[in-house]
Amino acid sequence: MATGEPILYLNGEYVTAATATVSVEDRGFLFADGCYEVTLVVEGSCLALDRHLARLQRGLGELRIDLDAMSLVPVHRELIERNALGGHRFSSVYVQVTRGVAPRSHAFPADTSPTVLVRAAPIAGPTTATLVGGTRAVTAPDQRWGRVDIKTTGLLPNVLAQQAAVEAGVEDVILHRDGVISEGSHTNVYGAVDGVIVTASADHRILAGVTRGIVLELAAAHGVRIEERNWTLDEMAAAEEVFMSSTTAGVRPIVQVDGQPVGQGTRGPVTELLQQLYGAFVDEQVGR
Repeated sequence: MATGEPILYLNGEYVTAATATVSVEDRGFLFADGCYEVTLVVEGSCLALDRHLARLQRGLGELRIDLDAMSLVPVHRELIERNALGGHRFSSVYVQVTRGVAPRSHAFPADTSPTVLVRAAPIAGPTTATLVGGTRAVTAPDQRWGRVDIKTTGLLPNVLAQQAAVEAGVEDVILHRDGVISEGSHTNVYGAVDGVIVTASADHRILAGVTRGIVLELAAAHGVRIEERNWTLDEMAAAEEVFMSSTTAGVRPIVQVDGQPVGQGTRGPVTELLQQLYGAFVDEQVGR
């Protein structure tokens, strides 16, 4: 039952947010030595939780943090119930796992227990304005580290990139390395070129989003051609459509980049099709 104060899970206990504490010697605080994951909750049901926890498990393995991510499935369900999230259209569950508490030294400590934090709360979710009307973006150099395929808590370059968008008066940012597009600050990015979906390959240079995987699977199943490859700012400038995807925002069109309209400056047919397919997928998964 909900108490009115948010309940979260911390190291095996359910506690209020006001009473939860983490050591100042936690390596997540000192080094951003940890991974995180965010799962969308629709009317109390987790969407693609198995995929999110599989990605978390992979990241923990890359960092050599010993935790069974699937052990957090009942924690998700308990927090949804305790925080009464079934009555909200959209919520999210945030998981953060760090290496734990140890004296400050760069190398991995010999014996630590991971710090595990899980919290759940309502979110605004996508709006008609962004799903139909789209958003605007600026481009910026991708200055993140070389293993962005690991969803670590070290997000300062992402923060700086998104702040650049805010200061430019737009909603999104598209990152690139020497003119080759990677992704957004917290989204995957796609173009539609002659009806073909073009997006960056899922290698160490991008975080392969769970929603990205679902969207590409749905597109392929409906006969839409996909090219996962390097694509450039010049190609994007000539694309008929540009769109993004993320766990909490779904699929949304980008109608302007660096002050110039994308295609006709409105949501295009490929983006609209993918929104319909993804929306049907969500409804099916949550039993609507």
